[in-house]
Amino acid sequence: MTTSNDHLLRDSQFDAGLATRTQVMGEAFVQKAFAGADDFSMVMQEFTTRNAWGSTWQRDGIDLKTRSLITVSMLTALGRAHELRGHVRGALNNGATPEELREVFLHATVYCGFPLAIDAFRTACEVIAEWKAANSPANTTANDVAKATHP
Repeated sequence: MTTSNDHLLRDSQFDAGLATRTQVMGEAFVQKAFAGADDFSMVMQEFTTRNAWGSTWQRDGIDLKTRSLITVSMLTALGRAHELRGHVRGALNNGATPEELREVFLHATVYCGFPLAIDAFRTACEVIAEWKAANSPANTTANDVAKATHP
């Protein structure tokens, strides 16, 4: 392998997973995940890249945007705000709109409960504002971003 993590086993499944993980989550996110892993936790980065991103995320049948929206809904149901943050960004990277994400969270309110959905809205609002700021023309104000992201 030709990365700083020479002890990782690379194969076609890992490489496909790494490419998809980077496409969805962003290069900075993936680099940070690997850079933050130590000898104990690196196995989880490898396992996740190979088995989640290199297998499940590679399947035909649903597109990446739909996969992202499903993932966001499951993380909302589980109350996993830390993981939700990354996957909201991934859903936006995969073409989901803030409006589609809002509908996922409203739907989750009915089936998962208000506290989980409210937490998900809070997390998503922060991520959407950051994403819009990074992907908008320089003349977009923070107030415009806040208006567009808050229900």
